Amino acid sequence: MKIEAGACVVVSLCEPREKFWGILDEIHAAGISLRGIDLNSFDELLRMLVKGESGIYPATVFFPLRRIERMYVDENNGYLPALKTQFEERTGQTLESWLSGKE
Repeated sequence: MKIEAGACVVVSLCEPREKFWGILDEIHAAGISLRGIDLNSFDELLRMLVKGESGIYPATVFFPLRRIERMYVDENNGYLPALKTQFEERTGQTLESWLSGKE
């Protein structure tokens, strides 16, 4: 499977080590751009959205190729639902609408 723009992905980064989750905007020879959040904020984001609160907002970011360790598609894996599936089931909104600000 080819990872293309529009895919929901998780990106593992180095220097500093972090993971980012969101929708892939573009892939360039120099790196990638995507719209999403730091994966460490995922559970807190869901709690806030379920309660109708705000405070964690998506960001559009560019990561240079030298920082990217790996990138994988966020997809259901057996009994484990994808992060996107968890987001949509718990919040009642699509990831794309939240990322675009059209809640």
